Amino acid sequence: MGYLRIGELSKRTETNNETLRFYETKGLIDAPRRSDAGYRLYTADAVERVNFIIRAKRMGFSLKEITELLSLQVEESDSTCGEVKQLAETKLADIELKIIELEKMRDALQQITVACCGGEESTVHCTILNALAAH
Repeated sequence: MGYLRIGELSKRTETNNETLRFYETKGLIDAPRRSDAGYRLYTADAVERVNFIIRAKRMGFSLKEITELLSLQVEESDSTCGEVKQLAETKLADIELKIIELEKMRDALQQITVACCGGEESTVHCTILNALAAH
């Protein structure tokens, strides 16, 4: 079986060495074997695991949630698809709430930006600063 050093794993997963070490310290990837010279030696499974983590992060899952997903994947005979779906639905609901919050932020910022003349007047009369300072 061939092993990958950290630089090779980094290239294959398009991530950096520091991130891989971080994932290792957080238990997201298994601690690799070490060569006689002390180099980390990863298996092909590490590539799949890191890619899983990256895809989950892109979908908005936190590292804590990813840890939970990974444990469900590892314990697949004891876990159900329903458990995984519940995690995904919870994340989806969180994202929907964030979208609503972001839309409110955008609308408020748009409103105070439109009201600002953007001219050379003193900031004493700036509608943006005044709106932010208002109680």
